[in-house]
Amino acid sequence: MRTHLALVTAEPTAAELAAIDAEWPLIAAELDVLDAEITLLYAEDHGGPTELDWRRLRRAVARVTRAAADTATRTDPLRAA
Repeated sequence: MRTHLALVTAEPTAAELAAIDAEWPLIAAELDVLDAEITLLYAEDHGGPTELDWRRLRRAVARVTRAAADTATRTDPLRAA
């Protein structure tokens, strides 16, 4: 069965853009974790990951933890609007 997607013509509101901007440090930190994990996967084909690869992953995970804590302690821009 084929479903049709509705065309989205509405632009994001200023509050929604502010919410994305407020969460951007967490998003960037999660992308760093993903990049480090991909590096570990590719390292398996070249003799295995190095200590530097593992350290990079640990630091990226620590950044996610800090960014998540910072994001959680800020006021929610969508609720404040």
